[in-house]
Amino acid sequence: MKKTFQLNVSNKNRDRQVDSIKNEVRKYIKREKSKRPPEGFNFWAFDCKFGKTADEASEIKFVDVTKFIDFAASENYDSFYLELIARADIKKVKEKNNSNEEQNDQEIEEN
Repeated sequence: MKKTFQLNVSNKNRDRQVDSIKNEVRKYIKREKSKRPPEGFNFWAFDCKFGKTADEASEIKFVDVTKFIDFAASENYDSFYLELIARADIKKVKEKNNSNEEQNDQEIEEN
């Protein structure tokens, strides 16, 4: 998704427009995450850029997307550019530490 969002739209309340933009972004993310990753990959990662215009856009963390949308609204931007590009990636699975679980079970039984 590479899009310039308008915050000032005639016949719409600015707060409702911000909510509408957030909803559209969430729907896009959900749609992309529901796709099956290519073989050899196990999840979708997102490369994100945000700026007042496409030329001024800089990279941001995926978790900060809604914070930057709120920032644009609080700074009274008329519009802003948001780029979300999904890419397949490999997420390493954390192994559970069995020795810690056994110790916790023993402590619970003693109490």
